[in-house]
Amino acid sequence: MSKNETTKARILDAAEQLFAERGFAETSLRTITARAKVNLASVNYHFGSKKSLIQDVFDRFLSDYTTGLIQRLAELEKELAQDGKASEQALDTETLLKALVSPLLILERKRKASISIFMRLLGRAYAETQGHLRRYVTEKYGFVLVRFTMLFQQAYPNLSNDQIFWRLHYTLGSLIFTLAGSDALREISAVDFKREMAIEDVIDEMIPFLAAGMKA
Repeated sequence: MSKNETTKARILDAAEQLFAERGFAETSLRTITARAKVNLASVNYHFGSKKSLIQDVFDRFLSDYTTGLIQRLAELEKELAQDGKASEQALDTETLLKALVSPLLILERKRKASISIFMRLLGRAYAETQGHLRRYVTEKYGFVLVRFTMLFQQAYPNLSNDQIFWRLHYTLGSLIFTLAGSDALREISAVDFKREMAIEDVIDEMIPFLAAGMKA
């Protein structure tokens, strides 16, 4: 990795941690440069603006996540093409949710605590007004969510578009909240219930709960 690439990575590492901890509005570029131990000119050189830095922070997570999700959706679509119909076996809710969630483990394998940080950032994006980020993510990655939604519509044609929108919203909200605090929840599980849980265990336990809500 070149010096420029190393500097850029340090800025992104510092920014994602601070954005997750404090939010976008409350985190200044000077705070980021202080943690990354670089000067302000480095941020301007690599990113140009705070908005671009926020987008690049999300892009680093989403590029890996969507690569995994696209691969899994392609596998499901191939199964459907072979069956010639949207069979309940091929498109049950658990299968669709596993396709949505399992690519998160790719992030965790690349960088420890990535799932927790990514979910906290998504929670911040939900709660704070970041119109530029919403537009950026929709324009660059929105097609992936559209593909997922279309598969869900095929599996449950009795649900209206309005019902699907809200059920996906509730599902994502539960997913984000749980995984954002997964480290603390796993500590509680170990101390109070004497049960050690890996992040994979949390996801496995969450899927049936989310699926029940989606199918209700």
